[in-house]
Amino acid sequence: MTIDLPSFSPCDALVAVMVAVSASDQTYRTSELVAIQRSVDHTPVFANYDDDRIRAVSQTVMTLFEHEDGIDALFGLIRDALPEKLYETAYALACDVGAADGRLYEGEVAMLAEIRHQLNIPRLHAAAIELSAQVRHRVL
Repeated sequence: MTIDLPSFSPCDALVAVMVAVSASDQTYRTSELVAIQRSVDHTPVFANYDDDRIRAVSQTVMTLFEHEDGIDALFGLIRDALPEKLYETAYALACDVGAADGRLYEGEVAMLAEIRHQLNIPRLHAAAIELSAQVRHRVL
């Protein structure tokens, strides 16, 4: 079966990474969706992004998750659209979504590992980004 893939803008690719983390455990948590919207609203890279695109990008991610080779196709889209200088930004945004509800679920841990692998995030950089997300989302 062939999947008709759209092309992504760099910001679409960043949104797709965040949605992939949220959807990785088959549950969209409100805190994660709020984290995605907050990132789009307040992160400088999204300054000129039409946030109406979030729904279309989310649907593409969900459609790809339903196919056997969908993850590979998703990362192909992401790597095609995203400049390498934004790979660590993508990972940071993904970690923020994963940490938004206060804990990482098994599917999220696996998706973050896949993102690290697919985007060649150096292990030391990944650890710093992960710690940064954890401390930002800590509660009393």
